Amino acid sequence: MPMILKFFLFGAAGLIMEVFWTGMGSLINKDLKATSKTSIWMFFIYGSTAFMTPLIHIMQPFPWLIRGLVYAITIFLIEYTMGISMKAVKICPWDYSEARFNVHGVIRLDYAPVWVVVGLIKEFIYINYFI
Repeated sequence: MPMILKFFLFGAAGLIMEVFWTGMGSLINKDLKATSKTSIWMFFIYGSTAFMTPLIHIMQPFPWLIRGLVYAITIFLIEYTMGISMKAVKICPWDYSEARFNVHGVIRLDYAPVWVVVGLIKEFIYINYFI
């Protein structure tokens, strides 16, 4: 599958997951409309995780927890790089500065379990539908 198609599919999947995540957060905070929020810039960030696909092949022999941790670290690296770059030009759509375990306001270390799960979901989708 061409990388541009992977980029598009991972970008779309990421936006869908973010809409669900932010909508559930709104619902938990008593917004019965379950209002979601995202930014078009997020499409490009989620799309860039398509570059993880070679890593998925390399990681297959390893146990799921090791794979998930490697995916989480990779996602943190992408999120950090993109966040710092976007902050530099004042278009970063998120700010974690108030969060307890933030790094420069662009990543939250307490999100590591979420990124483990997201990485394994992306792996599952890629292996089962794109190979």
